[in-house]
Amino acid sequence: MSVRTRVAIIGAGPAGLLLSHLLDRQGIESVVVDSRSREEIETTIRAGILEQGTVEILTETGASDRVRTVGQRHDGIELRFDGEGHRVDFAGTVGRAVWLYPQHEVLKDLVAARLAAGQDLRFQVTAERVEDAGTDRPRIIAKDADGHRVEIEAEVVVGADGSRSVAREAVTGAYGGYFREYPFAWFGILCEAPPSAGELIYSNSPHGFALISQRSPEVQRMYFQCAPDADTEAYSEAQLWDILQSRVPGTTLKEGRVFQRDVLRFRSFVAHEMRRGRVVIVGDAAHTVPPTGAKGMNLAVADVVLLTDALRALLHDGDETLFDAFPDTARKRIWKAQHFSWWMTNMLHLQPGASDFDRLRQIGELRTVVESAAGRAYLAEAYTGWPLSGARLGG
Repeated sequence: MSVRTRVAIIGAGPAGLLLSHLLDRQGIESVVVDSRSREEIETTIRAGILEQGTVEILTETGASDRVRTVGQRHDGIELRFDGEGHRVDFAGTVGRAVWLYPQHEVLKDLVAARLAAGQDLRFQVTAERVEDAGTDRPRIIAKDADGHRVEIEAEVVVGADGSRSVAREAVTGAYGGYFREYPFAWFGILCEAPPSAGELIYSNSPHGFALISQRSPEVQRMYFQCAPDADTEAYSEAQLWDILQSRVPGTTLKEGRVFQRDVLRFRSFVAHEMRRGRVVIVGDAAHTVPPTGAKGMNLAVADVVLLTDALRALLHDGDETLFDAFPDTARKRIWKAQHFSWWMTNMLHLQPGASDFDRLRQIGELRTVVESAAGRAYLAEAYTGWPLSGARLGG
């Protein structure tokens, strides 16, 4: 099967689906392929803290109304250390907020919106490679669920296919990037319980980090720092609650049945290149961050906003200026987000082999943040998201 389109997108995650949505508003057709089924895309539960700019893009372009009606607006977070909680007031400090709205809910909204608009969205089509990246007609070579070859030729190919990106290999090679692996991970649980707090609690304790988050009035998400090779079945439910409670002194957690456990590894990555010829990579295909700063999906949205403007100029006007500049422009925000994620991670986690000096210095750093108007403002500004710019999003 051979298909021709203007933009071929690998990956029906937030980046790929939002890009197809924004391109459609510019009158630019696209084809989106993903190796997963629709059910798998919509039911794989993932975290989701959305920056204000992300929420504005979703709502103002008609991609989602539920993010505001179902999602929970949070006007701050709590930093807990030395046995005390310290609220960082986002709304009062920078006049912005974040929304707790899990990624799979964003995907439900985007899939529904794209299918309703007649998007050529192909599930269970696995991209195997990208060819002719250096030409003006790059091609995706893929297979459908029955093993039949599918070839998609386009003016531009966009890899939004995650950290194991096929498109990345065509741009910069399988491992061409800047990389850091952290010596700890998060042990995450989903449990049936009411919320233990109204906003997220980031807790630095002598026993290690913990994050107390929410999902809904009935389901909660919580994490604690663990070794990267931790066994999810090594703890009883009682032990899990004991560990979590020991790391948030001063807050009594509301317990319930634990129905999901996982271990989330911590890695940072930025690809050496984001574009080769007419092939571009965005989102996790181009960069990953540790989850502490809540930047992953939001950074993908920022990539897409920039790329939409570049593709509009390229495909409507024949102007390559923004397309040529896209990697350098995107990297400015990417490295700011990498720094913020690294900073939050190192400030809040117990480092292996840390000395008493290291521990007390860390507490001093946290006090510097919460006791300083400038410190609170930096955290609030970075956490709620720097302004998005560069896209003409009108229909």
